[in-house]
Amino acid sequence: MSVPPARLPTMTDKVTDTPSHGGTGNDVQLRDVVEADLEFLLAYENDPEAARRSRFTPRPRDAFMAHWKSKILGDSTVFVQTVTVDAEPAGSIVAWWEGEQGAGGHRFIGYWLGRPYWGRGIGSVALGLFLLRETNRPLYADPFAGNTASVRLLEKHGFRRTGTVRYGDNEHVMLVLDAERP
Repeated sequence: MSVPPARLPTMTDKVTDTPSHGGTGNDVQLRDVVEADLEFLLAYENDPEAARRSRFTPRPRDAFMAHWKSKILGDSTVFVQTVTVDAEPAGSIVAWWEGEQGAGGHRFIGYWLGRPYWGRGIGSVALGLFLLRETNRPLYADPFAGNTASVRLLEKHGFRRTGTVRYGDNEHVMLVLDAERP
């Protein structure tokens, strides 16, 4: 089953500007992921511009669904939330352990918003809400260095740069949110 293209928001969707929602003019919320969200998230992951900006290789549908169902939704140590805008799925934010939890492993976060939601402050509101719920610290993130909007978003929420790391040919910025936020 796929989401009909008309169901996905477009870049021309109207946005009002009311200060009650982080200045976005939209009702930005987090909620648990439901299976129907996966079709939206798959479509957003397969947006060529999003893939270019993140340096993430989109997965084919079967691989995407298997990954989400086993590695994300099927792992009790993963905390994932759907970002909604006016009750529509707009993306996701996830926290997971790299390495053994409590044995030298690091807690990472990642997020993905559909292109219709870029540049509207939605990511900032969503990340702020998520950081209130995900209380593990330190918390790490490693966005592609060329995705300056993502790096700025993390820094705005108290993450600090600790260096860079290479994944293949791509340089990523390593950031950490310490136990005591500035």
